[in-house]
Amino acid sequence: MAAASPSLSPAELTRYSRHLLLSEIGLAGQQKLAAARVLVIGAGGLGSPAALYLAAAGVGTLGIADFDRVEAHNLQRQLLHNDASIGQPKVTSAAARLRQTNPFIRVVEHDEGITAANALNLFEAYDIIVDGTDTFPTRYLNNDAATLAGRPLVYGSIYKFEGQVTVFDPKHGAPCYRCLFPEPPTAGTVPNCGEAGVIGALCGVIGSLQALEVIKLITGIGETLRGRLLIYDALNQKFSDLKFSRSPTCHSCAPSPAIHALNPANYTFTCPPESTPTPMSQTAVPLELSVEETQRLLVAAPAETLLIDVREPHECAICCIVGAQAIPMRQIPEQLTVLPRDKHLLIHCHHGGRSLRVTEYLRSQGFTRVSNVAGGIDAWAQQLDPTLARY
Repeated sequence: MAAASPSLSPAELTRYSRHLLLSEIGLAGQQKLAAARVLVIGAGGLGSPAALYLAAAGVGTLGIADFDRVEAHNLQRQLLHNDASIGQPKVTSAAARLRQTNPFIRVVEHDEGITAANALNLFEAYDIIVDGTDTFPTRYLNNDAATLAGRPLVYGSIYKFEGQVTVFDPKHGAPCYRCLFPEPPTAGTVPNCGEAGVIGALCGVIGSLQALEVIKLITGIGETLRGRLLIYDALNQKFSDLKFSRSPTCHSCAPSPAIHALNPANYTFTCPPESTPTPMSQTAVPLELSVEETQRLLVAAPAETLLIDVREPHECAICCIVGAQAIPMRQIPEQLTVLPRDKHLLIHCHHGGRSLRVTEYLRSQGFTRVSNVAGGIDAWAQQLDPTLARY
């Protein structure tokens, strides 16, 4: 994909000797790797193994884009970081680890992350883009920017015990992300990994597969996943794949696409729960309250408020707010007849996604005093009670 680099040094030849022994790669392939420029978006669960293997493989220039900072709960799966990294920008921690992994490569830090304002120029500076993100707005932004820049996008996603990998590459005739997923998922149907959880080793499998696809793209060996979605079931140790084609009506890569530029307004959507019209009688009760407002209400009017935790029992075993009544989300419908309608119900979960769905549901069932606790118990731990374990 890029011009061959100058001859490799003796130290590099020793380092990459197992690549050089492969007839499919050899010296010419290793020089292609050394000349390549790859941007990894997200220094998290997928970006960690992908970047580590690309650095070890000798990709000459490795960009890392992430605006986040390292937190303790990241360490279960984000192997670029360690305890000493907590609180650091992820790109700082990631770059230090990658430079230790391979001093012969160049690591570029992009601590602003990917935005509609910088994505196109940034993507054009690299040969291949690796998508290790976990939010739908960013995935659609990455797709559109890669399509406009004419760059292959190596996509990965994880959910609980399942992972997916593919290569979006319209420039070379392959479909893009919008061909596979024309619209964001139905509101409230797909939680992020913070809501659903994820097995750490799954990130290693999917991130490594992404790195392998990048190496194949650079060196031109083998058959890539263009037009095929590889699906991995970790619980049953099964791989399957789904073939998909370019959509003639795709907004991003059709012959006459609707998207010609990166408009920030197109990437500000969220996937909140489906809402129902709120009766006028409910307007005096906010749909959402901050954790500080929730605490003030609980202290000021304990007889008139009820804090309900809709997380799963195994989550409540990790940490809980004193005084909260635990009712898993799936059990809420069967509790409608016993939940007090004369109290202000304050609903919380881990980050606020499930509890917002419950809040909307209860309002649709005629509960006039119910509010979601924005940020959930994670925000409570960060802002009010640091003794609570975070996960």
